[in-house]
Amino acid sequence: MFKALVVEKNDEGKTSASVQEMTLDQLPEGEVTVAVEFSTVNYKDGLCIGPGGGLVRNYPHVPGIDFSGTVEASDDGRYKPGDKVVLTGWRVGEAHWGGYAQKARVKADWLVPLPTGITARQAMAVGTAGFTAMLAVQALLDHGMKAEDGPVLVTGAAGGVGSVATAILANMGFEVAAVTGRPETADYLKSLGATQIVPREELNETTKRPLEGETWAGCVDAVGGAMLARLLGQMKYGASVAAVGLAGGAALPATVIPFLLRGVNLLGIDSVMQPYDNRLRAWAKLAEVLPMDKLEAMVQPATLEDLPQLGRDILKGQVKGRVVVDLSA
Repeated sequence: MFKALVVEKNDEGKTSASVQEMTLDQLPEGEVTVAVEFSTVNYKDGLCIGPGGGLVRNYPHVPGIDFSGTVEASDDGRYKPGDKVVLTGWRVGEAHWGGYAQKARVKADWLVPLPTGITARQAMAVGTAGFTAMLAVQALLDHGMKAEDGPVLVTGAAGGVGSVATAILANMGFEVAAVTGRPETADYLKSLGATQIVPREELNETTKRPLEGETWAGCVDAVGGAMLARLLGQMKYGASVAAVGLAGGAALPATVIPFLLRGVNLLGIDSVMQPYDNRLRAWAKLAEVLPMDKLEAMVQPATLEDLPQLGRDILKGQVKGRVVVDLSA
């Protein structure tokens, strides 16, 4: 027997989440069974746990879009019992049962060996949000962004993706301008390495000008919507924006002017179905460049029993940094 957070839907269409005991034969099919040690709390997890349940198609359901742990059984030669692994993406926790259980069974292709230098707990302090942040930073670097080019903007900086992106960029020697709508997070962002705090209102103000002063040498945008449209006009010539989130909406009320006259690059980052080599490269780079002391400063510990409330809190924007759920006990 093992414990899991199970989301169920009643005949009236209402969902509820509770911690229950389960058996291995209840797990979905897959080549590898993992003893889950840690998971995290992400915005999608909140949607799965919450009363809407819009991301979940089949009930009962175990949320948790990422996890780390130890292989317990494997029908795939790439993994053997005792191997440390990490999983992000592939709609785990949405279409397939996820990490909010002490056991998980998944396809071997979805896993990545835990890189040397990162513990299972640290991997989930990074989590899907940090993995996505690394993909975004790597894309900017691949498109020529350099520290000497000037400040790099990070929007939604107090959130999971933004926090890790800020820490990564600062540790790599970049000047980071962190955008936040919560003034109380300024000290936290500075502790991660941000040298400038930009109030969210400054980028939410409307303007009729398609281009403004060339200010930013790059951007990790975790918000989208009107804010993304506004900052495009502030990018330096040839700079890139790595867009990773839609919290501000999927619509982009922008013109083509920044792309035509300044050669701005808009890079879409999707962490869900990244090829194996990309995932391996991103995790290896995280082990190299992410300062573990700053990573620890982001972490809030949690248990399975805490998850129903945390699912509600993250939807309200009340979760700061990274929440790591300990399932090892």
